[in-house]
Amino acid sequence: MGNMATQTRFHVLAVDDSLIDRKLIERLLKTSSYQVTAVDSGSKALEFLGLNGENEDEERNSSVESVSAADEDHQVGVNLIITDYCMPGMTGYDLLRKIKQSSSFKDIPVVIMSSENIPSRINRCLEDGAEEFFLKPVKLSDVNKLRPHLMKGITTKNEMQSNTNKRKGSEEIQSPDRTRPRYNELEVV
Repeated sequence: MGNMATQTRFHVLAVDDSLIDRKLIERLLKTSSYQVTAVDSGSKALEFLGLNGENEDEERNSSVESVSAADEDHQVGVNLIITDYCMPGMTGYDLLRKIKQSSSFKDIPVVIMSSENIPSRINRCLEDGAEEFFLKPVKLSDVNKLRPHLMKGITTKNEMQSNTNKRKGSEEIQSPDRTRPRYNELEVV
């Protein structure tokens, strides 16, 4: 596990009202070297993300099952949210909608999981922004499908930085003593 420390640790917010399912997904994610915060409802997930407003810190501290010291001082962002579909109060679909409507969190990948294989439900979640829909029980092979969604966010940021650098490098360099433009120190013939 020594080389894992040098890699980026992705932070996943796991949401499930079932203690057994929540512990299972938490263990699978930790086995895959993800940092995990687990909560038992959509409203507690929103509180953790700061999307519920009042008494946020008090309720967040009482509702979060596994939080590292870095989370407590709000320095670690959430890279992915995985949520159960069927939960009392707020469904996983409702949580998905709220996250996708948030300007701060709309780009965070959301994965829905359910024990019910209902095609219309699956399609609705995927059409409204879910990256994946997993059938329970979630397996390690399902968790392995998460990394490309996490990497997409990093790739997008890196591509934007890279494109900026490429533009700077390919701009014409005019030299006062030359009549032909030069590109990256090469003379155009």
